[in-house]
Amino acid sequence: MPDDDLVFKALADPTRRFLLDQLFARDGRTLTELESEVDMSRFGVMKHLKLLEEAGLVVTRKEGREKKHFLNPVPIRQIHDRWIDKFTERKVTALLDLKAELETEEPS
Repeated sequence: MPDDDLVFKALADPTRRFLLDQLFARDGRTLTELESEVDMSRFGVMKHLKLLEEAGLVVTRKEGREKKHFLNPVPIRQIHDRWIDKFTERKVTALLDLKAELETEEPS
């Protein structure tokens, strides 16, 4: 599956988006910390985190006996640059052109 597909699949689930929000608020959380924030089993949270890791949205690092999870915003930015930014550019340009045109018109 292409990387974009994995990212879209990962972002499609509200629980996974919530986990990403938690990591955005405070990076470097353990599974236990993340599990305490959602109403599901430890195994369920592990499955969601695994999918987020496969999509590249979460990276982990072992620190002693703990495995900490960190948000990787790069795939989201790549999606933004490819799919969102290019579609908003024309609208912004059109609004700027309209603004300039309205400012140069003489009042009636």
